[in-house]
Amino acid sequence: MRCSKILVLVCLSLVSVTVIDAIPPTCPADNGSKCDGEWEGDFFPGISHIKYEGPSSKNPLSFKWYNAEEEILGKKMKDWLRFSVAFWHTFRGTGADPFGAPTKLWPWEDGTNSLAMAKRRLRANFEFMEKLGVEFWCFHDRDIAPDGKTIEESNANLDEVVALAKELQGKKFHLLWGTAQLFLHPRYMHGAATSSELAVYAYAVAQVKKALEVTHYLGGENYVFWGGREGYQTLLNTDMKRELDHLARFFEAAVAYKKKIGYNGTLLIEPKPQEPTKHQYDWDAATTAAFLHKYSLIGEFKLNIECNHATLSGHSCHHELETARINGLLGNIDANTGDPQIGWDTDQFLTDVGEATLVMLSVVRNGGLAPGGFNFDAKLRRESTDVEDLFIAHIVGMDTMARGLRNVAKLIEDGSLEELVRKRYSSFDTEFGALIEAGKADFETLEKKALEWGEPKVASAKQELAEMIFHNAL
Repeated sequence: MRCSKILVLVCLSLVSVTVIDAIPPTCPADNGSKCDGEWEGDFFPGISHIKYEGPSSKNPLSFKWYNAEEEILGKKMKDWLRFSVAFWHTFRGTGADPFGAPTKLWPWEDGTNSLAMAKRRLRANFEFMEKLGVEFWCFHDRDIAPDGKTIEESNANLDEVVALAKELQGKKFHLLWGTAQLFLHPRYMHGAATSSELAVYAYAVAQVKKALEVTHYLGGENYVFWGGREGYQTLLNTDMKRELDHLARFFEAAVAYKKKIGYNGTLLIEPKPQEPTKHQYDWDAATTAAFLHKYSLIGEFKLNIECNHATLSGHSCHHELETARINGLLGNIDANTGDPQIGWDTDQFLTDVGEATLVMLSVVRNGGLAPGGFNFDAKLRRESTDVEDLFIAHIVGMDTMARGLRNVAKLIEDGSLEELVRKRYSSFDTEFGALIEAGKADFETLEKKALEWGEPKVASAKQELAEMIFHNAL
């Protein structure tokens, strides 16, 4: 089917309907009996529990580097990494993009967004976690339960699905974080907390209130705010100060309600520079830290740093993690990456071992991430359509972060990189350097020292040596 630019959306809609109509009816997992509307047996019958087999293994359904119970730097790997399955990408991702219809037709899907289908997906999620050996999961409210025609209906739908989630979690699985989806529905086209419409602002508050309640009910260790629509397309029609003030009031109210209901989880803000807006108000870690300081919200929030968002803002993931860490704001990491040749948020699984090592340097310096963790905010490529691809993608993502952790242990044991950095700043490891760092050296005193010492001798930064030491550990 060929489509002109004018008709492209119509054509895509027709293709989407055709694909949905082509989804097979709901059948038992073993496909051995007539469809009856309810799933029977395993969702992943051909896949057993994923085990650690070591670096020499050629089995794609095994861990080569991630050994959950192994101790590295005084902690078990599972405690350093605290991996989490992202429900939205893993179980709601369809492979659709702006130019094409869905490509992923998972066997358990029936093409609806019914409550029955929502519960089936939830069961698939926990079987997936069980077989993958992952303890944590996270979700948006509208990912796990269908949106209703009213707030009351939406809340009732969410309550019904969350009751099942509580049962399926038991004592073995835990919610890393929950959040409200405040970007998909047309009502949020101008934003949620920054909308120009008062009724939308109130609706967003009601949705977050409920999402906080269910996150608390499920024992969620964190709650995330991602403001994909909290920004602008042009300043010509935007009162930026008013919108930022409204956003701050929204966060203040969330903090107050969190305390009112006795929820002790960490509130996280996830910075992103743009997409879908031209400019998003929490552009990067530094911008968000400044916002929190300006509105006296520092101490109430930490940051959920996403690597792909870091690169979109013109930074490395390592830079964003270090900015968050040194400001006491590093709370959680969305473990993903983007493609350097593509200028948008591609949400790919992180497979670059060097990048993972830099990420883990920040995590180890932070003493870990708990109560946060590593959430795989990453999706299969559009062309990856086998059920086993869900496992393979997570396995390689987990192994990559595990290799990063092992490499950091090598760097720390070797000590050369740390010593290089120490030597570079050693002139401040003196009595007078200590006065400067304590804020006790004024301009007049420093001027006298400059006159006494004369022209400074400046040492080499040894960048190439630092890079050599780092890469030798990979």
